[in-house]
Amino acid sequence: MARAGPLDGITVLDLTRVLAGPFCTLVLADLGARVIKVEAPGTGDDSRHFGPFVEGRSSYFLSLNRGKESIALDLKADADRAVFDRLLARADVLVENFRPGTMDKLGYGWDTLRDRFPRLVYAAASGFGHTGPYARRPAYDMVVQAMGGIMSLTGRPGAPPTRVGTSIGDITAGLFTAIGVNAALYDRQITGRGAMVDVAMLDGQVAILENALARYAATGEVPGPLGARHPSITPFDAFAAADGHLIIAAGNDTLFSALCDAVGRPDLTDNPLFTDNDRRTRHHAALKDELESALAGGSVAHWLKVLEAAGVPSGPINTVADVLRDPQVAARTMVVEVDDPAAGRLRLAGNPIKLSGYADPPTRPPAPELDGDRERILSELGQTSATDGKPE
Repeated sequence: MARAGPLDGITVLDLTRVLAGPFCTLVLADLGARVIKVEAPGTGDDSRHFGPFVEGRSSYFLSLNRGKESIALDLKADADRAVFDRLLARADVLVENFRPGTMDKLGYGWDTLRDRFPRLVYAAASGFGHTGPYARRPAYDMVVQAMGGIMSLTGRPGAPPTRVGTSIGDITAGLFTAIGVNAALYDRQITGRGAMVDVAMLDGQVAILENALARYAATGEVPGPLGARHPSITPFDAFAAADGHLIIAAGNDTLFSALCDAVGRPDLTDNPLFTDNDRRTRHHAALKDELESALAGGSVAHWLKVLEAAGVPSGPINTVADVLRDPQVAARTMVVEVDDPAAGRLRLAGNPIKLSGYADPPTRPPAPELDGDRERILSELGQTSATDGKPE
C-alpha cells in the first residue's frame, strides 16, 4: 500500500481551532500524518460556525480541516480525560493554540506531559508565546499584524492603516509551527525524546519583516507604506496600461534594458537618472511616468505577451476567480476537489509542497463531522461508547 506522505505513521492530536493551529495541522495532514481533532462537545472548533455556509456547512472550516478526523471530548470530565490519556499514549504530536496557561490548568501542560509521554512532541501556537511580558495576552491576526510592523508597511503613503489581505499573522504562525513539529520529530529520531515547539504569532510577523528590518538596521530610517513599489529594486511595481494594471519586475540592469526595448523606449537606459538600480530607485516616480506613457499605447494582455517574449518578469493582477482559472495553478494541483456529504463538491486550495515519490491527488477527503470518528477511534483504543471512556 502506497504511503500517504513522508509523515505517514505519525499521529497528531489536534486541539486547535479557528486558523493558526488548524493551518499547521492541515499542512501535517497533507504531508501524510493522521490528524485527530479533539473538539469541544456540542460546539466543536469555533470556525464550524463561521460563514460563508454551503448547505449549512462552514466553507471556512471545510477548507482548513479536510482530511482530518474528529472526536468530541470534554477535558474537564473524568471519562473523556481517560480517553484523551489513551490517545496521548499513542500520539506522536500534540498541537494546541490556547492562551498560555490553559493547558496547565487542565493538567495537560508541557511540564506534565513531557514526563508522562517523553516521546511526545508538544506544539503550542499562541499570540505572544509562552514567555515574555505579553505571554498571557489574547491576540487575533490583526492585533499581531499591527504590533509586528506589517501594517505599517502595507497600503499607500498617507492612507489609513491597512491589514494584509489574508490572515498572515495566523498563517505564518501555522507554517512556523509545522516547521517546528517536523524539526522536533527529526530531533526525536536522534535523542529519543520529544520537545516543546513554542511559536508566537507576533514572532512570526517580526521574522517576515525582511527588507524593512534590514533597511532600518542599515539606515536608521523607519520604513513606511509604498503601495505596490519595492523599496530598493526599480522598476518593481504595478504599472498602468490602456485598460488596467500589470506587474513588472525588472530586477537588474539586463532586465531593465530588455524592458525598455520591449516598450519601445531604449533611450531610457541612457538617461542619467536611470543608469543603475540605485539611480532608478531614487528617481522611481520619474521612471514610472516614462514607462506608463509608453504602456498607455497597449492593453494589459498585449504588454504581457510582449514582455513574456522579451523575458521580462511580469504578470497580471488576478482576482481570486482568475487564480482558480489559471492553467499554471491547475497544472500544479493547487485547486483540489472535496466531496462533502452535505455541501457537495467544493474546490479548495491544494498542497503547495510537492514531493517526489508521493502522489498529489486532485481530490481530497472532506473535513470531519463533529465527533464523526468517535466510534472508530474508541474501537482502536479498545473502548466503546457504552464503557463511557473506561477500558473494557
